Amino acid sequence: MEKSFKMEQFVEDFSTNCSKVQIKEFLKGETITTYIEKRNQFCILISGEADLIRYDFYGHKTIIGHFNEFDTFGEVFYPANTNNELFVEAKKKCKVLFYIYDNLEQKCRKNCTFHSSLSTYLSEILLDEIVNLNMRVELLSKRNIRDKLISYFNLLSTKTLSKTIIIPFSYTDLADYLSIDRSAMMRDLKALIDQRHY
Repeated sequence: MEKSFKMEQFVEDFSTNCSKVQIKEFLKGETITTYIEKRNQFCILISGEADLIRYDFYGHKTIIGHFNEFDTFGEVFYPANTNNELFVEAKKKCKVLFYIYDNLEQKCRKNCTFHSSLSTYLSEILLDEIVNLNMRVELLSKRNIRDKLISYFNLLSTKTLSKTIIIPFSYTDLADYLSIDRSAMMRDLKALIDQRHY
């Protein structure tokens, strides 16, 4: 979804002019944050890639979301209301902006004008997140593996406006993201590839 402001410029201004912002770097595999402490964090991925992951009681992994440069995430978008901890893991070296949503109404030491900017743009940022969550619900609502795969590939194609797509997951992670069995997924992928050759 097209924003009315440039996220890259907003992040640069916000990170250099607001004293309540923290910038941290993470290596691949490191946990960026968890969603269980109820800190109301609002995060922007400045660079890198990361996944929002949940393990259930039996140790089954589900990838709830995948984040790229300038995507937003944090507890403010996804309040923890289950006993399963959610956490964000760096898939590459990442740089992340952290901001506590509760500070939105508080002026920082520099009398920061970017709090009001964030208030102005927050509705667009939230709408983006709602659109992403709705697309994920649409994916998971498909009744079989083949339909989930085709819907996901169509989604990637639409986002990039290209028929050539790059899947941002390994096969194992793709299965975790679509909540499907990896072996069954590989069979359906092979069938889709074979069908394309005819």
